[in-house]
Amino acid sequence: MMLKSVKAHNFLEEIFSYKQEEVMQLQQHYSLQDLQSQVENASACHNFQQALQQSNRRPSLIAEVKKASPSRGIIRADFDPVAIAQAYQRAGATCLSVLTDTRFFQGSFDNLQRIRRSVELPLLCKEFIIDPIQIYLARLAGADAVLLIASMLSLEKLGELLCLIQKLGMEALVEVHDLAELDLVLSIPSLRLVGINNRNLATFNVDVTTTQTVLADRSDALKNRGITAISESGLSDRSQLDRVVSWGVDAVLVGESLIKQADIERAVHCLMTGEG
Repeated sequence: MMLKSVKAHNFLEEIFSYKQEEVMQLQQHYSLQDLQSQVENASACHNFQQALQQSNRRPSLIAEVKKASPSRGIIRADFDPVAIAQAYQRAGATCLSVLTDTRFFQGSFDNLQRIRRSVELPLLCKEFIIDPIQIYLARLAGADAVLLIASMLSLEKLGELLCLIQKLGMEALVEVHDLAELDLVLSIPSLRLVGINNRNLATFNVDVTTTQTVLADRSDALKNRGITAISESGLSDRSQLDRVVSWGVDAVLVGESLIKQADIERAVHCLMTGEG
């Protein structure tokens, strides 16, 4: 049972169904025991939350490597994930988000692994996680953090997966879409990163004030617990960044508005400074 009911034809419902099939295929292809053994010998993770907290930029920037999306189609035809990641690093991004979902976003764990080999920044695996096997694959591909979407998981399952992610040395970015979801996930004691997605995944409409609504009465509670608040989706200029910071945001996750620009380094500079 999910945290809340989903309408027929809801995008997350479609993804959840597909991911169940995908996980079954992964379980046939990989031995969980073998993956667990490999993780024991994996390099230590970068500290994703610490990087966001210690950045000299406000808000900290999580720049996203994304080729396509269900709502926009192909965002960048000349997509080179490594070159994009390196451009983000040169431009001063704090962390990177890498899409690994293949069917809906044309990403891959291979992209994540290639980027891990080419940059030093902490990496978020942007995937629709419903099972531990995906978490082990993310860890082995070089992820330092993994996305968990509250509306796709029961509270019990969310807690179990978050615990595993932290046990493996990574962080879990728990994504919510409204105040009810935030209040549910705040019941998890080990929660450290919360993402507020301004995109309604049932309609694909984006409203940046979603962040304001969700944080209005909870910003102080998050800060008192040391939880990092991240605003996601619909952010494309410095004035919007200033607004979300005033609402209590510590970091922003930005992808499409940067990816579609010919000069990604300049795009990051313009976004973060308001110049140009």
